[in-house]
Amino acid sequence: MPIFARWMAAVVTALLFSAPALAADRTIVVLDASGSMWGQIDGKPKLEIARQSLRTVLQSLPADRELGLMAYGHRQKGSCEDIELVVPPAAGTADAITAAADSLKFLGKTPLTAAVRQAAEALKYTEEKATVILITDGLETCNADPCALGKELKAAGVDFTAHVVGFGLTADEGRQVACLAENTGGKYIQATDAAGLEEALKQTVVEKPAAEPKPAPAPEPAKVEFNLMPTLTLAEGSPDITTDIGQSWVLYKANADGSRGDYVSTEYGAWKGNAEPGKYILVAKVGHVERDQVVSTEADKVAAPHYVLDAGTLIVRAHASEGSEIADGAAIQVKYPGEGTATYYGQMQAVFPAGEQEITVEVGEGTATEKVTLKAGETIEKDIAVGVGKVVTNAFYVEGKKVDSGGLVVRVFKAEKNLDGQREDVSTSYGPDQKFDLPPGNYVVMTKMDEASAESPFTVKVGEKTDVNVVLNAGVLSVDAKGAKEIEIYGAKKDIEGKRQAFGNSYGETHQSTLPAGDYVVVAIRGDDNVKTEIPVTVKAGERAEVSVP
Repeated sequence: MPIFARWMAAVVTALLFSAPALAADRTIVVLDASGSMWGQIDGKPKLEIARQSLRTVLQSLPADRELGLMAYGHRQKGSCEDIELVVPPAAGTADAITAAADSLKFLGKTPLTAAVRQAAEALKYTEEKATVILITDGLETCNADPCALGKELKAAGVDFTAHVVGFGLTADEGRQVACLAENTGGKYIQATDAAGLEEALKQTVVEKPAAEPKPAPAPEPAKVEFNLMPTLTLAEGSPDITTDIGQSWVLYKANADGSRGDYVSTEYGAWKGNAEPGKYILVAKVGHVERDQVVSTEADKVAAPHYVLDAGTLIVRAHASEGSEIADGAAIQVKYPGEGTATYYGQMQAVFPAGEQEITVEVGEGTATEKVTLKAGETIEKDIAVGVGKVVTNAFYVEGKKVDSGGLVVRVFKAEKNLDGQREDVSTSYGPDQKFDLPPGNYVVMTKMDEASAESPFTVKVGEKTDVNVVLNAGVLSVDAKGAKEIEIYGAKKDIEGKRQAFGNSYGETHQSTLPAGDYVVVAIRGDDNVKTEIPVTVKAGERAEVSVP
């Protein structure tokens, strides 16, 4: 298992099993299933690390422990309401939570504040002791205040605690969600470095008290206030960066051959501090850039390593079309020098190595790619418009009678047929009011509700909204056949061979289906001898036909 995955499993284990703080309460894990979880750490998608960590931890979950799973952003793009209690808190839920996490899709926004509130309410936090563990790789995107929520839940709860795992957040981002944990007396654990994360666990796990531990020897007082004061700049000759731009400093002991040895600590921002005299490797990280140096420290001297990152800042905003608002659901992928890839959503600002950057923006089914050359110390801002139009589809039984069922299937094809007579499948969705972002061109939408289907051509223009309404010319047939074990529906008209077209069936005494307007035969099958009784019925467009088979 990769180091990060092992750390992640250890963090969740610590929060679930540490004693005595969490031993008796009921707990819900709130898992970030937003689209940003496709981002990678150490070459592996964060969503896979989260799944693997949960799977590992839950193998040792006590059988009587009451644990549940809530997820957000796993069913819809761009929705702040996409929150679901996937597994209610109960004993023996390990297998159910593992299976649920493995089946989640990761595609939506980050309504983390509302998700924590719903988890607290599901645990009846105003009546019983309750704990929520939030695992998030992003900040709130639905206009809510997690800090205020923490105070509110702590004040109203019997004994409520929230813990937050910042999954790949910068130090500044971490501070924006750490308050949720701090305001409830919980822990905030920042996961930003694969090699040092295990040490972070040691600092955050509630350990059982040791029997009269021997006091650590007092350190020798330093003859200078700080003996390690690193500085960095984006480009040779540029001023040093003295503010917090998300930089981190990771300190390792140096091996004799100059390689990284034991991990010592991780610090953030414009840091200066003290290290015991010795030889170290200090790694400076900003955004997607990492530089290291061998550093020797002494008690009475200041070591001041200087880092030139040879990097610049890239700011990208994604749009569906020129002049439109920022498309929050758009995926922004940056391929940067060194064969690195980073993915963001809607808009981004980050530091990258100088050189050619390939930026790909995806909005719905549309894609736009641009290449820019980023110079050291430079900031490039890009507004990239993909060039798509928005299409909203609906189906109607007849004009004026809309199909509101979630069972409605909506498929979009390119209008032009291939040599084999088939059309290229573009996208599929379900239910009414489906929205598609499509490149300009000619298309065909096919809607299907049970046995009724119809299609309609349409044209997409960049930046324009198109409403596509398809009329099925269909009605609904409802059948009641007491004592039947199966009900079959056929078209009334026989073909040249005397056969009738089948229009579906169901097992049991009732059947309901949407059918094209026309004449049908309903067949009820009863008993071990499969006695068949049939009656004719006419389905009218836009109407409901109810029949009983004697």
